[in-house]
Amino acid sequence: MQLTINGQLQSFDGPMNMQQLIECLSLQNKRIAIEYNGEIIPRSKYPEQILGEGDQLEIIVAVGGG
Repeated sequence: MQLTINGQLQSFDGPMNMQQLIECLSLQNKRIAIEYNGEIIPRSKYPEQILGEGDQLEIIVAVGGG
């Protein structure tokens, strides 16, 4: 399956949900926001949001600083 993440085409094995993608990208312990095909998805919906071929995602990682 191919997804476009932050403007870059990436390939993954088989279908997955958004939570599995986050784990695959090692982002599970980060503060993130995800735009999925133009729509912001609440964190509570990640396990039920199934990703499909050609989906486009923008993943923003919050960075703290001082």
